[in-house]
Formats: sequence, structure tokens, C-alpha cells
Amino acid sequence: MTVRGADVDIVVVGAGAAGLAAGRRLHDSGASVLVLEARERVGGRAWTIDSRLGKAIDLGCEWLHSADRNPWTAIARALGRAIDERLPDWSTRIRRARVAPGDETDWLAARAAFYDTLEQAAAEGPDRPAAELLPRGGRWNAMLDAISTWANGTELARVSIHDLARYDDSGINWRPLDGYGALIAQHGEGVPVRLAAPVSAIDHRGAAIALETPAGSVRARAAIVTLPTALLAAGEPRFVPALPAKQAAAAGLPLGLANKLFLELVDGAADRSTDTHLIGKTDRTETGSYQLRPHGWPMVQGYFGGKFAAELERAGPEAMTAFAIDELAGLLGDGIRPRLRYLASSAWDGDRFARGGYSAALPGHAEARASLAAPVDDRLFFAGEACSARDFSTAHGAYLTGIAAADQALEALGRHDA
Repeated sequence: MTVRGADVDIVVVGAGAAGLAAGRRLHDSGASVLVLEARERVGGRAWTIDSRLGKAIDLGCEWLHSADRNPWTAIARALGRAIDERLPDWSTRIRRARVAPGDETDWLAARAAFYDTLEQAAAEGPDRPAAELLPRGGRWNAMLDAISTWANGTELARVSIHDLARYDDSGINWRPLDGYGALIAQHGEGVPVRLAAPVSAIDHRGAAIALETPAGSVRARAAIVTLPTALLAAGEPRFVPALPAKQAAAAGLPLGLANKLFLELVDGAADRSTDTHLIGKTDRTETGSYQLRPHGWPMVQGYFGGKFAAELERAGPEAMTAFAIDELAGLLGDGIRPRLRYLASSAWDGDRFARGGYSAALPGHAEARASLAAPVDDRLFFAGEACSARDFSTAHGAYLTGIAAADQALEALGRHDA
């Protein structure tokens, strides 16, 4: 069916991992497609930058989670991009936290008990905050909460047990050596993308969908929306007619926050081992996870999540750097202080086109992912990590939902053409 006045078959809103995956699929299928991106770059929350050390660093997603089944792994190899297949030592970082003998065994037992309780509670009972599963007065509760801020971007009190229990991780975590953001951007090469084109309204009343941008209106037979939930929950873009169910679903899937800090490590300082992880403090949620010499490079990467990440972001890079150096000095000695120099940091909460990191379902809102992903009138489709039932918060979850939305759109248009 030809829709009168349509400029393209399908418009994709957002050129992040989901949007570029959808755009690539549609372009390669022969459909006419245009991706509209608000930023002046592609990638969204996948963003690789160059450092003064000549090493690419990811301010956004970095790890090929579930790399043995992650589609980005195969894409990276097909593009000839190197992958660092060393597994992270997250589970043993407590060894370097200056804890007493036997504490590691105690911690591992407490962690296993918590996640066993989570699986059982999610399988057998109603949804509730994951924080309610923490043992009363448990010694390791703060550390479990800190890990939630890194993994979920928020504290356990704001995490649905049903949602968290559905997350599917194979335990194989690798990294693209030259950056995840750079990989995702390369995958989108050749796909028609219009940058600096934020969509302010999507009017789906007529035969063609009209998408309003600063450069004017774009009309399409169908649209795929891949924007972060923080924008959709705020009513951005405006849908005409309104889609209150979509806005409510997005509100139930708020973006948590995770920010990174990169420090140059000079004069051969500190631990010479590669990819060694440390944890700042084990008795508080407001702490950082640190990686010494990622890929063997002369730097330290800090990782902060949840409310504390927001506090550090508001305080600025100098405050973030000072906090990290204090924690690192507590672990490695004061001699490390003059050997650490600021390189870069992220600030995703203040990014106007993200407003956070990745989604975590609020207690009672685990089903919002399916609601957000559901098509509207066989013409409006939705994708992004928040739409993934089991791979949410990841770039491969975003990719898979982008492919699914593209296939749904192609099938719908094919039915109209039949």
C-alpha cells in the first residue's frame, strides 16, 4: 500500500544501539528508512572517546555481557575489531579490600544466600522491593546494595524482585578493545541518519505518521521509537493522540545512574597486574568499584552508581576525582595520590537526551517492559534496552529489541501491501 505524502517507509527515532540495529536491518532489507538522532553523534548511551593516552575509552556501555551469545560479539568479529576475552574478577575484588581472614568466604556465602532468596521469592510470591530480602542487620547488606547501584543503577529499595530475577547473564563478559561505542557506531555506517534532529512530536492520526523536528516534518508509513524511558515518561516526544499507557510503562522503568571516572596512572604506580578490580569500602553503599590497568593500560577506571553517582555528578569531576583518590589511597597507600591524574568522566544524569544510565523496573512494574515494547496500531513500534524482558540494561538487549521492532514493522507493511 502506498501512503500518500510519506517521505520514507519507516522512521527510526534515536541512533543508539537499538536504533542503529533497527536501521541496519531495515536498510539491508531494501526498505526506505531514515534514523532521526537528537545528538550530533550516533551511539546514544554507547560513547567511545579518545584519551590523551592514545587509548579509546567508553563513557557508556563497555562490556559485552553474555558475550558467548551477544550478537555484538559476532558483529565485532565480522568487522575485524579486536575483543579482549579476559573475564573480569568482580567476584574476588573483596580480597583487595583489606578485610580480615575468612571475610571473603563469609561474603560469598552471604551473596549466594541473597540471590538464592531472590530467586525463590520471585518464583513463589508477589513482587516487592529487593531490599526487603536483605537479612536484618546483615553485615554485607551495604555491599549488596552498592553492587545493585553498579549493576542496576539504583539501590535495592527501588528494584523489583520479579524484574531482577528475570535478568539472564551467561557469566561470560568480554570487551571490544577499541570501544563498544565505536563498534556500535561502525555497525550503523551506511544507514541514513539525520543528526541534530530531536523529535518533538509524533502525530499518528493520519495515514502517514508525521514526526516533527527543528528542520521540519518527516512523514513515514511507520515509526520505531527507541528513546530512553526517562524521556518517554516525561512526555518527550509528544504523541498525538497521546499514549498514556506507554508513558505509564516508561515511568515504571526509570533509568538508574552509573557514571565512570578515568584516571591516568603515572610512574609505574600501584599494582602492575592487568584488569584488577578493587572495591572502595565494604561497609557502605556510597563507594566505588575500581579497575586497575584495564587492558594493561596505564589508567584506573572508577565506577559509581545510584544516588551516590548523582551526588558526585552534581559536585563535578574534581569532587569525583578527589573521592576516588581518597578511596584508592585507603587501599593502595598515600603514595598513589600524586600518581593519579584526571582523564575523563561521564555525567549521564545531566545528559539531556539520556537523563540516566539504564532501566530498572520499580517494585510492582516488572510487566512494564512488555507494555512498553507492544506495538501501537501496527504502525508505531518500540525498542531499546528497557523493552527487553531478560537482557535489559545492556547494549545487546537494545540490539535484539531493535531487530524485533524492525521485523515487526516490515511484516506489518508487508501485510498492508498485500
